[in-house]
Parts: sequence; structure tokens; C-alpha cells
Amino acid sequence: MFDPDAIEAITFDIFGTTVDWYTGVSSQAETIFRAAGVDLEAGGFVSEWRAQYLPALERVRDGERKWAYLDTLHRESLDELLERHGVAAALDDDARNRLVRTWHRLPAWPDATPGLKRLRTRYTVAALSNGGFALMTRLIKSENLPFDCVLSAELARTYKPGSQAYLTAAELLDLPPDRILMVAAHRWDLAGARSAGFHTAYVERPYEKGPDSATDRTDPAADLNVNSFPALAAALGC
Repeated sequence: MFDPDAIEAITFDIFGTTVDWYTGVSSQAETIFRAAGVDLEAGGFVSEWRAQYLPALERVRDGERKWAYLDTLHRESLDELLERHGVAAALDDDARNRLVRTWHRLPAWPDATPGLKRLRTRYTVAALSNGGFALMTRLIKSENLPFDCVLSAELARTYKPGSQAYLTAAELLDLPPDRILMVAAHRWDLAGARSAGFHTAYVERPYEKGPDSATDRTDPAADLNVNSFPALAAALGC
């Protein structure tokens, strides 16, 4: 039985859950492509780039490749995609680095800050992301997101949804896993959190992958299903 009074901390996924990666990365990429004279539709390209995300993380978790933080994985998949699209020669190292850094500045969903502020009145709120520590620090600072702390997967040297990423977060918060609620817009993330003993809340983000995307509407296995951070705060009595 889920009891909000038993929860002491709430950990939040970032990409897609707290911030709008599709709009943020595609708008910045469009500017970079235009400056380089590259004729690529930014939204479609960014969707392809994001599709490489989970497979890249899995290769690290499975030991197929050694540990690398997310910027490195993003750069590797970016280089591969530019070759595939036949535009690699048009984008030099500086342009590629700027593309990788687009993930460091992303707009928060409009409900994120007001919801986090309400939740902080009762709980410790932490960012728990596969993004690197520097990436997460810059992103949170740029949007002035009111998190109490950053729990990058880089601190665990592994990636969600592997259990150790969540267990490391619990250790750093000095809490047993069942005193923590994981919030995400992705069933795979919440499944990983549950495997580590966390409680879970699914937040619906229908436009995470762009205006024409299809996403899950609920997670039947989650303790809570909501459509915004303020709705989560209300469900938890904040």
C-alpha cells in the first residue's frame, strides 16, 4: 500500500519529464544547421538522435563498452548520424560540440517549477538523470529549477534503468529505497526504480517527442499517475 507519509524524498527524471528536450534540441540544432548550410529537418534529425539514447546506455550497462558520460555517448551517435545523412563534412568539430551542448540548455515544462516548489514544502526533491553532472548542473541553473540536489548517474558510473543508478541515489540521500518516490514520463525508468525498491509516479508528457508523437498515457504499475507536477503535489497533499 502506498503511503505518502512514508515518503521522504522524490527523485525526478529530467529529459522529457522535467524539460522539453525535443523543442530545446531541435530549435538549437536548426540554427546550427542553417549556419553550416546543412539542409536537414531538425525535428526529424533530433528524433533519430534521441532514438540512439537507450541503446547507447545499454551498451555501457552490459559492459560492451567502458564507462563514458552522456556527452561522449551523444557525440558518438551524432557523428554516426551525420555520416548516415551525408553531411559530416559540413559540420566541423566546433559545430558538433555545440550540437552536443544543446542538451545542456533545455526549456522546462511550464508546470515543472511551480510543482517542484510545492513539493519542496514537504519533501526533498532531487534530479535523478542519466545526464552527466556538469550537464545537469548547467541545465538546472539555466532554468532555475528548484531542486535540492543533483543525482547524476555519473555518480554511480552506470545508467538507468539499471538498479545501481537508483540504489546509489538512495545511498547518497541516506534513505532506504522504499522512502523514495521516483517520478518519470517513461515506463522503463519507473520499472527500473521499482526493481530497486522505489515507489513510482508516472507523469504524462504527450508532447515529449514532438507535436505528432505518440506516448504512453499511464503506467498501470505505478503507485500514482498524474498529468503534471502540480497534480502530483496535490495527490501527495502538498
